[in-house]
Amino acid sequence: MKKTKRFYGKGIPHIDAARLKGRLIVLEGADGSGRSTQIDMLSDWLERHGYASTQVGLKRSELIAPELASAKEGNTLSPLTISLFYATDFTDQLEHIIIPALRADFIVLADRYFYTLVARAMVRGLSKEWVVDLYSIAIVPDAVFYLQVPPHVLAERTFRKNNALDYWESGMDISRAGDMYQNFIRYQGRIRRAFRELKADFGFDVINGNRSPSTIHAELVSRLQNVLESRPD
Repeated sequence: MKKTKRFYGKGIPHIDAARLKGRLIVLEGADGSGRSTQIDMLSDWLERHGYASTQVGLKRSELIAPELASAKEGNTLSPLTISLFYATDFTDQLEHIIIPALRADFIVLADRYFYTLVARAMVRGLSKEWVVDLYSIAIVPDAVFYLQVPPHVLAERTFRKNNALDYWESGMDISRAGDMYQNFIRYQGRIRRAFRELKADFGFDVINGNRSPSTIHAELVSRLQNVLESRPD
C-alpha cells in the first residue's frame, strides 16, 4: 500500500503533502556511477508504459544554476557557502517542478536529491544535523536507490569520459595531499562512508552499480514496478 506523502520536517507553508498523488523516485550515486544513464533508461521505460514523468537534478534551477556553476569555476567557495547555494537550487526546483508534477500525478525522477548534498557537507566538516534540517522542507521520496561503485572504478569511468578528474569531486577544496587521483580515491571513499551513515538514517536501497547498465536497469525496473503498483492509503 502506498504511503501518504509527507515532508521530512516543517515542509513548505500552505502545501498539503497528502494531496500529492504522483511518485518521487530518487537515484543517488557519484559521478561515474551510471546514475544519469539509468535515469534516462527509466524515463524511456516509463514513457513506453504510459506514465507521464519529469526529471530534476542538481544545478538545474533556472533561478540559481548559472550562478552556482559560475561560482564553482573559481574553486573558492567555502563549505557553508556552497551548501547554501545548493539548498537554494534544491528549494527552487522543489517549489516549481517537483511539487507541481506530483500534484499532477507525474512520476518525478530525481537525478540525485539532497542526500548527496548532506554527504558532501559532512565530509567538509559541517554538522549533519544542521544540513539535514536545512532540507526539512523536502518531500519524502517513494523510493531511493543508491548506485554504489568502488572509487577506483569511478575514477576509471571518469577518465574514459572526460580525460580528467573534477576538482570538486576529488575533494581538492579540502585536501591537497598527493595528486588529484589520490585525492579523488580518498574523497570518494569518505563520501561512500557518509552514505553508509545516511542509509541508516533514511533507509534507502543500495544497488550494486559495478555491473552492466542493462542488468542494473532490470533490477531498478523490478523495484520500480512495486512502487508504481502500490495504491494510496
